[in-house]
Amino acid sequence: MKIVFMGTPEYAAAALEALIQAGHEVTAAVTQPDRPKGRSGELVPTPVKLCAAAHGIPVMQPRRIKDCQAVEELRRSAADVYVVAAFGQILSQEILDIPPFGCLNIHASLLPRYRGASPVQHAILDGERETGITIMQMDAGIDTGDILYKKKISIMPEDTYETLLRKLTALGASAVTEALELLEQGRLSPEKQEEGASCYAPLIGKDMGRIDFRESAEKIDRKIRAMTPWPSAFTSYRGRQLKIWRAAPAVRIYGAESVPGEILETDRDSLTVAAGEGVLKIFELQLEGKRRMTVHDFLLGAKLQRGDILGK
Repeated sequence: MKIVFMGTPEYAAAALEALIQAGHEVTAAVTQPDRPKGRSGELVPTPVKLCAAAHGIPVMQPRRIKDCQAVEELRRSAADVYVVAAFGQILSQEILDIPPFGCLNIHASLLPRYRGASPVQHAILDGERETGITIMQMDAGIDTGDILYKKKISIMPEDTYETLLRKLTALGASAVTEALELLEQGRLSPEKQEEGASCYAPLIGKDMGRIDFRESAEKIDRKIRAMTPWPSAFTSYRGRQLKIWRAAPAVRIYGAESVPGEILETDRDSLTVAAGEGVLKIFELQLEGKRRMTVHDFLLGAKLQRGDILGK
């Protein structure tokens, strides 16, 4: 099929590469403008731009995809279908109506669960046991279009946002190639989303990583994993930010008089911290101004001890 591909991050670039390798003709790749990075402010191309350029595919980088000039350029890039993955801009109805087979979105959740910008992180936060990829026929709503194809994957107890996104990136690439093959054969049956089963996954903000030790150890662990590597989960220690990178919940074996956030035990490899329910075993952390390190290395230079309270 002739495809116009729209996407920006690595999650999208993997799908673009898969479509190219499957033999589809990508007539154009649409991605966000290059962004400045680091102190130098050097403009950095998106992963989708790099992938498209490597295959000699024309690249569009409109600041507003709804502008007349961008819409006309899309019309000139004749395609049977548009494939969209984490593009970062909302498509107008005018654009959705251009390709004969419409616009397909590679969404990283099992719709109608977790519509919105941050489905992977919210699935971990909520303690879901599985997630997956939904290939959806786009409409004017936010992830409300008909479901065309799904692939599921388990969320493992140790999965972080980083590891789960990596798995979903590969799954999305295979799902979209399989879906397009079925689309060509006329074997996809659109399925309306069940509104009563829907929920929304709003954009994750930096402050959402703040740890409240009054919550259960299990819920705190999910927050740590959902916020790794960005924006990271954090508390404070003696007035300085303390990021928690790796931890695990455990059954409370200490007296009920302990205070949430209180360090109950330190050993060579972990800190045991009281939570509202259960205890949290911390294995990797990072004090403000320092590098990420294991608890063993951290305790070599920190005077942290039993009875200290994190987040105080």
